[in-house]
Amino acid sequence: MSHNQEKTTITKAKIHDTTLPLLSSMYLEFKELSKKKPDAAVSKNKISIVNRLLNKIREVLKDEDSIEFLDVLDEDDIPQASDVTLILSQYVASMNEFKNRYFGWNGADHDWFKT
Repeated sequence: MSHNQEKTTITKAKIHDTTLPLLSSMYLEFKELSKKKPDAAVSKNKISIVNRLLNKIREVLKDEDSIEFLDVLDEDDIPQASDVTLILSQYVASMNEFKNRYFGWNGADHDWFKT
């Protein structure tokens, strides 16, 4: 590990590891729905589920440059499946970038670079 390697917190690393599989699964589900019916309205219940996950992920990304481009869904707006897919894809990209920045070979193992 380089002495100037960027580091993250243990808490952010744990949240990342917990939420990324959920985010990836959710993204794939909405991507498939969006292919079949891109203009299908998404129920308020699903929007609530998506936002609960996105808000947890925002804890990980709050200090990253990408956060200013990451929105949560407006429950009153009733987004279409394609809108949800776009937003989820941005979160997937940001979470992958987070891992690329703070995870790697530390000289003995692949692990998070933590403070």
